[in-house]
Amino acid sequence: MQTAFLSDLRSASTSGKSRRAHELKDFFTKYKARKVHIIGDEIVGTDKITVYADSQSEKNLRGALRSEVERKLNKDDIVILDSLNYIKGYRYELFCLIKHVQTPHCLVYCLTSAELSSEWNKEREDCQYSQEILDALILRFEAPDSRNRWDSPLFTIQKEDTLPFEAISDALFRRKAPPPNQSTQSQPLSSTNFLYELDKVTQDVLMAVLDSQKTSVPGDIIMVPGATEKISF
Repeated sequence: MQTAFLSDLRSASTSGKSRRAHELKDFFTKYKARKVHIIGDEIVGTDKITVYADSQSEKNLRGALRSEVERKLNKDDIVILDSLNYIKGYRYELFCLIKHVQTPHCLVYCLTSAELSSEWNKEREDCQYSQEILDALILRFEAPDSRNRWDSPLFTIQKEDTLPFEAISDALFRRKAPPPNQSTQSQPLSSTNFLYELDKVTQDVLMAVLDSQKTSVPGDIIMVPGATEKISF
């Protein structure tokens, strides 16, 4: 049974997602005896107060988070990505990661209103976003949709809700990992003499066709080396 998973906490900023991340960590550490890694903006050494004000800095942040997730992912530990993850294309990239490792995942979406997020942001003593940045993040946010395979299973949590720990656990530990596909599987290495063999077969076919031209007329049936069926000249 594959037991590792990737849990993405999708939300606008200041939505309580980091608190939920630590609640998940406490549960799986205490009751499931699992090693849990929480990966967030601060872990990769970024200034999350200003990074979202610059598109290139934000792109670099997403790349760094993705690399850290990829480094931690395995079939035994639990990885919780505590970041905004508000772009659906980025969520798909993360989904491709878990397909490659062949481990289940789920999403926890902390649903809060723009007004409540703004209120919580103003109450923060540190790591407070400017209202301009917060408004921009909320405007660009692409909500997860459970109909998308990369957004499923999806757990939508509001501020007064208790996390459905057992349901999350069942969705991860009792569910098969997504099957790998050609884009996520490592391709087998070609044999060292592959080019030599390819050239030899090509030359054999070419010589057979050229030799047939000397004695054959249109409509004759000829045999091509390596083929099981004859062809019409």
